[in-house]
Amino acid sequence: MVYIEVSADTKEMVAFAARMANVTEGEIVRRLIADFSAVEDAAPTGTEGDGLSIYADYAGRRTRARFIAPARVEIVDGPLKGESYKSPTGAARAVVRHYNPEVNDNRNGWMFWVIDNGDGARTWLQTMRAD
Repeated sequence: MVYIEVSADTKEMVAFAARMANVTEGEIVRRLIADFSAVEDAAPTGTEGDGLSIYADYAGRRTRARFIAPARVEIVDGPLKGESYKSPTGAARAVVRHYNPEVNDNRNGWMFWVIDNGDGARTWLQTMRAD
């Protein structure tokens, strides 16, 4: 077994996260690295036609889209296919209005869309936000 050196505060945070997830501390570190690596590997190129695959599950339906940095979202399937929005929030509101027009469509798009990294882990688009 290999050991890494961390501060006492970091050790406490890792131990807390492990208890909350009911896994070992090593598994928490592995998951954090895997999640970070998936986001880094999937970083958008920002060029026309390229981007990061994202999706949103709403009202029992999945809508797939592409995120093009710094904030554009283009819907790639479903009834909104071909629509382009200046922000993740604009795209999220359009999805909500389409599937559930009687509710308030106010949504935070950065927390509505999920990065489609292929492993089933829910990594919110918020992790790609350039503040």
